[in-house]
Amino acid sequence: MLERFVSFCKEKYNNTTILDKYLSKQVIEMFLMGVIVFTTILFASDTFITLVKQISKFGIPFKVAFIMILLNLPSVIVLTIPMGVLLATVMTLNRLSLSSEITVMRACGIGLNRIAKPVFIFAIIMSLSSFVINESVVPVMLQQSKRLALWALEQKNVPNGKENYVFKELGENNSLKRLFYVGYAKNNTLYNITVLDNSKNGTLQVLQAREGHTSPEGWKFEKGAAYTIGDDGDVLNTTLFDTSTVKFGLDLSKEVNKNMAKEMNFFKLLKYLSNNKVNNDEDDKTAAKNRRVYTIELFDKIALPITTIVFVLVGVPLAITPPRVRYNRGFLFSILIIFAYYVIRALSISFGETGSINAFLAAWLPNFVLSAWGAWLYYRKVYTIT
Repeated sequence: MLERFVSFCKEKYNNTTILDKYLSKQVIEMFLMGVIVFTTILFASDTFITLVKQISKFGIPFKVAFIMILLNLPSVIVLTIPMGVLLATVMTLNRLSLSSEITVMRACGIGLNRIAKPVFIFAIIMSLSSFVINESVVPVMLQQSKRLALWALEQKNVPNGKENYVFKELGENNSLKRLFYVGYAKNNTLYNITVLDNSKNGTLQVLQAREGHTSPEGWKFEKGAAYTIGDDGDVLNTTLFDTSTVKFGLDLSKEVNKNMAKEMNFFKLLKYLSNNKVNNDEDDKTAAKNRRVYTIELFDKIALPITTIVFVLVGVPLAITPPRVRYNRGFLFSILIIFAYYVIRALSISFGETGSINAFLAAWLPNFVLSAWGAWLYYRKVYTIT
């Protein structure tokens, strides 16, 4: 009987190539399903809300907004790769544990380190893939999405080819806030512009300019004059200008610049921070905060791909089910680990942005916490037969 068992072990498990292929195939299949599921969830929640906001707030056409969403797909996949690897690890090993295959392997002398080897190799490959996507694909796609947003804004508000064009901006209760008159428009530039600004009570501001064009901050008018007229018709003051920016409800500066750090890869962002030093004095709090945000993003470009390996370190020991447990708890473990990770991540990044902790710790704290927990669980599982 013992000889037959030893022969069975050699035939089924001691061939490392067969064992690696057997485990890798199941992990890859579950990984693909996990990435699809988690990507769909993120798209159905945060990304869909972004789509609706862009359509309603900025008047971006649905087709353009949908293309912008697709251009953001790689940045979402970078987030879901660690989730997919964790789900694949826990679900696969948990199923093998429930079917007693893990027990048989260990009885054949195959330790947990050897069983987990192909899983860790796969996690390292996915970690490198995540880093490459985040460094090469994500910045290009986000830049294209930004350009598309500005193009849509220009197309909406620059009536190319039209003459004597009038459009207005309404305020509360549909009252007239601003009235724009354009002599003609050509090549996304307005010429012979007159703006009547009725936004301030008691005065009417009149702006006249030779030309103007759109920008993320609003409209930029060049070579003109601005007049302030009181209720009695008297001209209160006159201002001549070479360039003047007017915002009339279409300020996209925050929207298009909030992902600026993500539009640069690690080395470009490092060079940007090196060439733009900001002193943390009270007179420059906004600039100092932006620098902290960019520095956190710099360290996060390395920390986020490493999360894939950290998840496996935690997932492997949790997936090995004790003999008394007869149900698959892999999915539940995956959700709990992901939830714990992103709660710690949100808190650490928030503390980092306020300056409570340094940027490096803000980006790496979730990995440090889960790595310590995972190493302890893994050590216990390797040296304790359960």
